[in-house]
Amino acid sequence: MKKTRRIISLLLCVMLVVSMVSVAMVSTSAAVANPYSVAAMALDAEYAYDGELGALYTPDATTFKVWAPLATEVKLNRYATGSDDEDGAQDLGTIEMEKLMENERWTGVWTITVSGDIVNTYYTYTITNPNHIYNSTGPKTVETQDPYSYAVGVNGNRSMVVDLNKTDPVDWDRDSHVFTDKQTDAIIWEVHVKDFSYAENSGVSAENRGKFLGFTETGTTLDNEGSISTGIDYLKSLGVTHVQINPMYDFATIDESGDPTQFNWGYDPKNYGVPEGSYSSNPYDGNVRINECKQMIKALHDAGIGVIMDVVYNHTYSVDSCFTACVPEYYYRMAADGGYSQQSGCGNDTASERAMYRKYMREMIKYWTEEYHIDGLRFDLMGVHDGETMNLIRDDMDAIDSRIIMYGEGWSGDTVYDPTTCTGSETFMTVQGNSDKLSTRIGFLSSQPESLSSTTRSVTRSRVMSSIRKRAVLYRTSRPPLPASTTVSARIPSARQDGTRSLPSSV
Repeated sequence: MKKTRRIISLLLCVMLVVSMVSVAMVSTSAAVANPYSVAAMALDAEYAYDGELGALYTPDATTFKVWAPLATEVKLNRYATGSDDEDGAQDLGTIEMEKLMENERWTGVWTITVSGDIVNTYYTYTITNPNHIYNSTGPKTVETQDPYSYAVGVNGNRSMVVDLNKTDPVDWDRDSHVFTDKQTDAIIWEVHVKDFSYAENSGVSAENRGKFLGFTETGTTLDNEGSISTGIDYLKSLGVTHVQINPMYDFATIDESGDPTQFNWGYDPKNYGVPEGSYSSNPYDGNVRINECKQMIKALHDAGIGVIMDVVYNHTYSVDSCFTACVPEYYYRMAADGGYSQQSGCGNDTASERAMYRKYMREMIKYWTEEYHIDGLRFDLMGVHDGETMNLIRDDMDAIDSRIIMYGEGWSGDTVYDPTTCTGSETFMTVQGNSDKLSTRIGFLSSQPESLSSTTRSVTRSRVMSSIRKRAVLYRTSRPPLPASTTVSARIPSARQDGTRSLPSSV
């Protein structure tokens, strides 16, 4: 009887949403009935969850929690290593997870607690869902890593139970943010982790070239000849206040167990809460990449340089993601015909207006800012995100420190979005045309950089830093105008799944 009441409740919720919403926006010119949007909004209304998710570790026990409100069965799989190809690989067993109830109401979360100290072991979930959020044709069972992974094994296919306190480098408790009093006083230099030190003549030790630790070496010179500074000393000589680091979270397009000559820009997100393993000295141990990423950030801070993280929440590398495994199609914008919206140009657009992806973005960004001491955020294709979410993220950053820098690409495009957000407000995108609805301290990447050339000064990248040709574009904030002290950085703005980049026609 209780199960019947729950089904009726969900159906009534769907009917309520349908009664309020007759259309969902499709690009900027057409509107059609969108059952995928209606179904996602019904999940928000019924199952939006504000508690912690992921593997919640203590030495006494670890509690696992995953949001999968459509699932009929969820299992926790435990492993000794991050892959089956490693020494010591062992299957530690599978456990049926249970529905998490609050006041006799299911939260949409599945949970299980494992007793004892299981730190540094690995896990996945096996989830059985309908194969579609709308008009399902049958069940589908998938094994996946945790969306709330904070440590992973090689190639990010298994999550790891981590004690973050043990990942801190020496004197991490003495590390502090590097800020300018005003965002517009920042002098920003863009850098790619591997590109920064991979050249053989960089003067960086062979074991650290192209790695997070390449930033920690001082006294390096071109060809080790002692005259032309390279590495972090070169950055200091430029007088920059910040570096904007190309994506350094775990991305999908590098085989971390493969050829070290592989290269990708990193705009192919796989695990947002974890540093990229190919930039570490050991991608198999989930602790190492965390520790070495923190070492890089501390070295930059010690040099008086702030760290701006290039974040790419607008799409995932593939729709065969941990998000889809948990709740099919909920985390993505879908057209009424079942196709994926793709303003991003990467095969999918994420749905920041929905409760659980908004929660995810906010929590991950706060996590990186607090755990890794990040000093600023640069949002790739920020125009794909709804403005309400971005304003909330700005509020979150202000609660930490109002000097945290925040800017991104605010270009308009065709996307599919829910007509109202999870709070019931009318949805609007984070584009320059909506700047009056956004915090004045959310900056935009200029769509017409040439118009600012007279108010900027450029910095030329040394030939030792890069063999990649890149076109410079300018950053500015929406209000006030860019002052003469603000520097440019260089990156090719739009992402494709193969890692190549293309410039918008306006640049």
